Amino acid sequence: MSVSYTIGEVAAITHLSIPTIRYYDKEGLIPDLQKDQAGVRCFTAQNLSALEMINCLKTAGMSIKDIRTFMQWNLEGDATLIKRLNFFNQLHTAVENQMQQLEQTLNTIEYKQHYYRQAVADGTEKYVKTGTAHTAATANEQDR
Repeated sequence: MSVSYTIGEVAAITHLSIPTIRYYDKEGLIPDLQKDQAGVRCFTAQNLSALEMINCLKTAGMSIKDIRTFMQWNLEGDATLIKRLNFFNQLHTAVENQMQQLEQTLNTIEYKQHYYRQAVADGTEKYVKTGTAHTAATANEQDR
């Protein structure tokens, strides 16, 4: 007999919330998810793998509609291998573009961190805005 998991166990394993897992089930994204006589979901290792893939695709910015399409292609088997390869080729390009944008965002954040560290050290933005360094030693020399 195969091992099955409750929705609470699946939530703990996948780090997805129970409402999110229920939503994915309602949307038909979890293939072959069985329910017992009381209607309680019984998750298998295959269902866990599907949830991990759904989570990956969602993290990559994929829409539920596109995830549903991909999951359907999986069920259709080898006839959709080229479609799935093209899907991941396009996804790879999109994620690379997102990473470049995030790198630019990170650079801006790091610049602002430096800017405000210097402003805090100077006690004002006046020197940072003009691009002049200001330190206690510089202030002492200017006072002379």
